[in-house]
Amino acid sequence: MAIIKVAVIGCGFYAQNHLHAWKDLAKKGAVLVAVCDLDSEKAKACGDKFDAAWYTDARAMLSSEEIHLVDIVTQMDSHQSLAALAADNGAGAIIQKPLAPNLEVAAEIAKYAKSGGTWLAVHENFRFGTSMMRIKDELEANVIGNPRWARISFRTNYDVYAGQPYLKTVPRLIILDLGIHLLDLARFFLGEVDHVHCETQQLRDGIKGEDTATILLKHKMGSVSVVDVSYEAKRVPDTFPETLLEIEGSKGSITLSKDQMMTINRGAVVEERFVGSDILPWTSLPWHVSQEAVLNANEHFLDCFKRGANPQTSVSDNLKTFALVEAAYEAAETGRAVRPKYS
Repeated sequence: MAIIKVAVIGCGFYAQNHLHAWKDLAKKGAVLVAVCDLDSEKAKACGDKFDAAWYTDARAMLSSEEIHLVDIVTQMDSHQSLAALAADNGAGAIIQKPLAPNLEVAAEIAKYAKSGGTWLAVHENFRFGTSMMRIKDELEANVIGNPRWARISFRTNYDVYAGQPYLKTVPRLIILDLGIHLLDLARFFLGEVDHVHCETQQLRDGIKGEDTATILLKHKMGSVSVVDVSYEAKRVPDTFPETLLEIEGSKGSITLSKDQMMTINRGAVVEERFVGSDILPWTSLPWHVSQEAVLNANEHFLDCFKRGANPQTSVSDNLKTFALVEAAYEAAETGRAVRPKYS
């Protein structure tokens, strides 16, 4: 079994899921050798907890350790320099979404990686959730025929700012932070997009960006989807951190509702079943849905890296999702339909 030596840059609250996932993937050949964070207390705590060398300087880490693959779990402003650092040291990289603050910088990252032949993936984990993969299987099996319409929804009042206080200060908030996940799902299920409409709202006091967005997509194959996201919803019960889903096709419909229950309706035949996954030793409710998607994504990336294959969420693929983010912001600002500017 090929051994892949992994380092994680960023030891914040969500990085813990990445670290647990890499330890779980030891059985697949992943060896977590080092962690790095600018905060020495965080770096040491993670190094001690996960039995890895710890650093506060990524350059020092990469020059001191033999590392094949770097998992970058930091804020987006650091992604370009860290991805270049990994590439310059001969390592592949997985970059937390969003890939960059804007499409222009994202394209620069892609260009740099391509010029050096660097293996690069974007950690767009929602599509790797067990329930999402099961729905994709049903669509590919043509269970409901050709998809015609979909709604993909993530609405919550969970205090996302407690664990990520920087979110209060960013001028572009929910579309770039959360909507990007759902826009990726829209592409995953219904294909590429011809044009985008969008309306945004800022409902909470004391933040700079939009906390609610409703996005309408016309897909190139003719279907229409609605992506709606909010950090200020008053839904009861609050379904955080679940993505709810409806897809209508020419022969029936698929619904994903609370607690990962999938319903397939084909007229006289209605089937309902649980399509989630079991709690792991290091996951817990309500976060399990997101946490297990990290594990599934990392397993996919590890397999692709070993084989030298492009991952599902390669940088070139993710640029198409990022183009939808930019189109949504432009549509909200101008009040017009906007065609995504694919690189």
